[in-house]
Amino acid sequence: MHVIKGARVHAAEREKVIVEAMQGTGFVTYRELEATLDASPATIRRDLARLEDAGAIVRVHGGAKLAEGPRAPVLQLAGTPFDQSINRNMAAKRAIGAAAAALCEPGEGVMIDGGTTTLQMCPHLAGLGLQVLTNSLHIVNALLPQAGTRILVPSGTVFREQNIILAAAGEESMPRFHAPKLFMGAASVGPQGVMQQDVVLVAAERRLIDRAEQVILLVDSAKFASGSGTIVCGLDEVDVLVTDAGIAPDHAAMVKAAGVELVVAG
Repeated sequence: MHVIKGARVHAAEREKVIVEAMQGTGFVTYRELEATLDASPATIRRDLARLEDAGAIVRVHGGAKLAEGPRAPVLQLAGTPFDQSINRNMAAKRAIGAAAAALCEPGEGVMIDGGTTTLQMCPHLAGLGLQVLTNSLHIVNALLPQAGTRILVPSGTVFREQNIILAAAGEESMPRFHAPKLFMGAASVGPQGVMQQDVVLVAAERRLIDRAEQVILLVDSAKFASGSGTIVCGLDEVDVLVTDAGIAPDHAAMVKAAGVELVVAG
């Protein structure tokens, strides 16, 4: 089970994880929340009280359930929606996608996390006979015309902003599938590590990282300019970083100093 450290996240992030944990059955127990959030019973009671006051949940004996009716919240991911970010730095993303696809071996299994940069790998995967596990419906649609590409998807909830499938916190949603390489993107990269803007997305990516033998990060050079968000992993957990020729010398040095192989797409 992936544990969200209560002391390291804000109340709003804990509340989002609580609501997400109810999506499968509509109910969650206090014991499950204590294990998932690693928070005190008093903290969890306050979180549930705020959610109940907002009409999102109803506290019941032994836990809480989702509220019925129009007041139940629609889950949304923090960050820029996919359709707003898809055209940003497109030339760089296409070059990065091509360079990342060149790292794939014919017939192997790979995991491709959803994102506007990882999507650019898809045109270059045709003919390789890959098995691809992805949580992105955009990537699924891009790969469907490739008759030789086998596509697997996890179970979970579809988040429309990014058109990706994410499971409830702590839920094992991945099929039994061995894929040694994980290709993933990020909201930003800095000395602190690889960052995303949503704690639910972070939890899902941690599950992918834990299954991977090689983590390959795809980020355009603009992602080094910002350094805010929730940390997914340290740079030392990344094996290969693929970026474009616009990367600044000091950022390239930072990546190499962390022991990461740097691939610059031209």
